[in-house]
Amino acid sequence: MKEIARINDARKVVFQGEPGSYSHLAAREALPHCEAVPAPTFEDALAAIQDGSVDLGLIPIENSVHGRIADIHYMLPDAPLYILAEHFLRVRHQLIAIPGATLSSIATVVSQEPALGQCRNIVRELGLKRQLWADTAGAARHVAGVKDRTLAAIASRLAAEIHGLNILRSDVEDADHNVTRFLIMSREPEYARANGQPVITTMIFRVRNVPAALYKALGGFSTNGVNLTKLESYQLEGSFSATQFFADIEGHPDERSMQLALEELKFFTSSLKILGAYPAHPFRQTLKG
Repeated sequence: MKEIARINDARKVVFQGEPGSYSHLAAREALPHCEAVPAPTFEDALAAIQDGSVDLGLIPIENSVHGRIADIHYMLPDAPLYILAEHFLRVRHQLIAIPGATLSSIATVVSQEPALGQCRNIVRELGLKRQLWADTAGAARHVAGVKDRTLAAIASRLAAEIHGLNILRSDVEDADHNVTRFLIMSREPEYARANGQPVITTMIFRVRNVPAALYKALGGFSTNGVNLTKLESYQLEGSFSATQFFADIEGHPDERSMQLALEELKFFTSSLKILGAYPAHPFRQTLKG
């Protein structure tokens, strides 16, 4: 990310959620030179980027266990924003409670549904009752405020620090491959340089209403040796015939092979928006078998 000037010059980054959320933790990891600013909703976060209240936004796009963040996929096509970089956060859940609480004193665990679902083993082992909360950081804040030794939360280590809670057991997630991918977004585009280093190009497109349009549209990537690492589809405006596609592609738009593939793609699409061409995060190297 060092080559992206807009990232280096940024001073504020917005994230969705409360202080202590995993998005907050990701912002501190990815952009330690920026002030991290919370926003209650994704709409608020995107609006803060657009109106200039902040320089950048750090937005989750998918989780290896929970899947894609559907709301973001629907917002991106209409948002006048661009991707400058990506960040992968290893999600480590902590079982936390007020000082004085112990594993034997807690009876109820509070957290967001996905987090509770990712920590079934510890919930079952301790025989805890589940209590749903809107988000993990809010659950930690609630436990700190109630001051009940029978109550615990599943949240981040950062949330425990912010709210003065103790960690009763660390890294209680069932899967050790729990990773969330975030996008660093800006009002203005800035492509990574085409210097031979790994680059991801992200785009959104709709295919024309002709037979085998998607097959034909993607054919150019195959014939030109360009690898698609992600292709997601979703319906538009309640229609069962209008489908939009979100794609991540290995390569830079200035590379000849990518240019040829995009020329063929454009012929079979009714709309195409390149959201960004940015350095591939080093975490991707661990995914190659």
